[in-house]
Amino acid sequence: MAQLGGVPVLILKEGAERTRGRDAQRTNIMAARVIAEAVRSTLGPRGMDKMLVDSLGDVTITNDGAAILNEIDVQHPAAKMLVGVAKTQDDEVGDGTTTAVVIAGELLKRAEELLDQKIHPTLIVSGYKKAADKAKEILDEVAISVDPNDEETLLKIAVTSMNSKSVLGAKEHFAKISVEAMKQIAEEKEGKLEANRDMVNIIKKQGKSILETELVQGMVVDKELVHPAMPKTIKNAKIALLDAAVEIEKTEFDAEIRISDPTQMQAFLDEEQSLLKQMVQSIKNSGANVMFCQKGIDDTAQHYLAKVGVAAIRRVKKSDMEKLAKATGGTVVTNLKELKAENLGEAGIVEEVKLANDKVVYVRDCKNPKAVTIVVRGGTELVVDEGERALNDSLSVVRDVIEDQKMVAGGGAPETELAKRLRDYAGSIGGREQLAIEAFAESLEIIPKTLAENAGHDQLDVLVKLRAAHEKDGLWMGVNISTGDVSDMLEMGVVEPLRVKKQAIVSASEAAELILRIDDVIASRAHPAPEAGAGGPPGRGGMPPGMPPGMGGMGMM
Repeated sequence: MAQLGGVPVLILKEGAERTRGRDAQRTNIMAARVIAEAVRSTLGPRGMDKMLVDSLGDVTITNDGAAILNEIDVQHPAAKMLVGVAKTQDDEVGDGTTTAVVIAGELLKRAEELLDQKIHPTLIVSGYKKAADKAKEILDEVAISVDPNDEETLLKIAVTSMNSKSVLGAKEHFAKISVEAMKQIAEEKEGKLEANRDMVNIIKKQGKSILETELVQGMVVDKELVHPAMPKTIKNAKIALLDAAVEIEKTEFDAEIRISDPTQMQAFLDEEQSLLKQMVQSIKNSGANVMFCQKGIDDTAQHYLAKVGVAAIRRVKKSDMEKLAKATGGTVVTNLKELKAENLGEAGIVEEVKLANDKVVYVRDCKNPKAVTIVVRGGTELVVDEGERALNDSLSVVRDVIEDQKMVAGGGAPETELAKRLRDYAGSIGGREQLAIEAFAESLEIIPKTLAENAGHDQLDVLVKLRAAHEKDGLWMGVNISTGDVSDMLEMGVVEPLRVKKQAIVSASEAAELILRIDDVIASRAHPAPEAGAGGPPGRGGMPPGMPPGMGGMGMM
């Protein structure tokens, strides 16, 4: 509201709330820090789990940062930005979501202390930006090169990503599956290795033990054969991939056929059957004995396919068809007439198997599949879900290392080294930005402090030991959560992809910078519906008698 010659002028809609300056910054920082605190206790191998119950009563038990923030219904806009940080981290690199959110929360906490010292937000943002750029440089400088064929190192990286998950007993088994799957689908493009994570299909089936999770060198399609008389097992399978319906197409416009004689009707039906027979024959003539169809298969066609010994599966998802093509070496054909022997894919065996209470089709023993499937098993639905989350993380980190061929140690070692070097760098900058860079350095130390705290050790003692070790050039000295002391993380096999660390720092600093630049929050409020009987007939908004329509929303000035 503004004043013009003593008369109030309404600028914003009635009910809108406006928070400005320091109050707006304080509120935003507090909301973001609450989110960071919510996931902080889940960080590291000794992190705790969260139980999330949604409005329908469905329960999720996890300590995966991305899953937690995805499940909780966040209202505050600044808090939503931190949820966005976790989502970006998960989409880009697949791991390190909790790290990114915790660092962002600590950056905002340190920024608030600087704001209290009357340092302008723009100077803090500028200092944070310089610190983040320098941190990326330092990480590139200290990163260790990895041979993508070094299976032992890849296994260590996969195990490290699952150390904090509740599938601890199966982490070595899962690590082997992840490394084998990503190495299988990795392809060289323009002199660089690429491993498309989407080419690893994950199917969850409740039952058996989590240790019976298996990697299939091929595809598992969550469908069953369309006809009971079709062969359940086909060896040396020749696979047709069809993106067309094996049905008689209906005309696009209404047509009327006048039949004057019963024999004409029979001829009409015979012709339809003949066309379906020809379709089935063309599939058989191509040499195919298995067919995956993206669209429908007519009941009569199913009968003929069973008679000629072709196993058929219909209504297969488009994404599964693409993976089947990659796994079997076949080509997806959009017209039956184009189906030739050279378009067929190959597999050692195709069989229908009963998993849990469902029937699925296994396409196994493909020659050099560029798409594979992992079937996750577990005693309960919660175990299977957590198994899938652990696998997603380990697959992603293995992919990151295969593609970048760079890694760093874990256990808070890189963050402590970055903090040490950023403090030195801050001295060369000078001015008030120096304070922001030093705040950035201290914020990074929240990771080793949290790892120690979650393991039940004194965080200050551990931090003092870590700083002392890094001053003596102990580059990869990190928190040993078992003893509460410091140890060489490389020797302990605690390693992470360089990409995960860089993305966590970039995401966290960008989110903190964005929140710090906000100095005005204008929030509209929806008008509550008037209660029945609040004066006046329905639809008049509870107006006093005699007031003309359209005046009900005005207050007295």
